[in-house]
Amino acid sequence: MGSATKKYLTVGKVARQAGVNLQTVLYYERRRLLLPVRRSGSGYRLYAPETVRVIRFIKNAQALGFTLDEVAKLLRLRVNHRSQCESVKRQARARLEMVHEKIAGLRAMERTLRRLLKTCAARGTTDSCPILESLGR
Repeated sequence: MGSATKKYLTVGKVARQAGVNLQTVLYYERRRLLLPVRRSGSGYRLYAPETVRVIRFIKNAQALGFTLDEVAKLLRLRVNHRSQCESVKRQARARLEMVHEKIAGLRAMERTLRRLLKTCAARGTTDSCPILESLGR
């Protein structure tokens, strides 16, 4: 690679530095969350060093439950310096509401599973298993 391309990273280097596999980088590229800055003379994708930070941003947002579509919106807000922080806060508030709904759903599942476990004596055959019976209703 020439000196002009040394400041860019190959897809493999981006993946290693971001702590993801190569297919993740390519997938994010297909989803248009990342774009190679250029191609080398031999056709390799070349990315700006900032790409590593973008991938970390994506992974951190996903860990908080944001979908890739939501992450794309957050990335657009991140680069649009005229955007207001309130836009980001609205999205985070909506995500938090979804988390509360999931927690409520998980608690309901927990109650149901506890109730089912209490009904099972675990002595009989599966023909009369109250858990299997309940699932079949």
